[in-house]
Amino acid sequence: MRMLLNIRIPHEPFNAFVRDGSIGELIERILAEMKPEAAYFTEQNGTRGAIFVVNLEEPSQIPKFAEPWFLTFNADCEFRVVMVAEDLKKAGLETLGSKWK
Repeated sequence: MRMLLNIRIPHEPFNAFVRDGSIGELIERILAEMKPEAAYFTEQNGTRGAIFVVNLEEPSQIPKFAEPWFLTFNADCEFRVVMVAEDLKKAGLETLGSKWK
């Protein structure tokens, strides 16, 4: 299942990793493990953030994606199910629309 993983990263301990030069290696290691379909880094509410598109085979994989961010950066992680246009076509909206008129 395709999921949008939204991450908010507090300033610490991230700043400490930037100062000691280890941040690049840490991010690379996490991304190599996650293998996201897409990865974007951004600002969120005045802190660092990231948005990833990941594929989960089953819900038990959520810790695989979240724990590196929790344990390394004390980050907040939110998962949302997302669809591409082809998924939406398969949803049967026409049938649902006529059923719930």
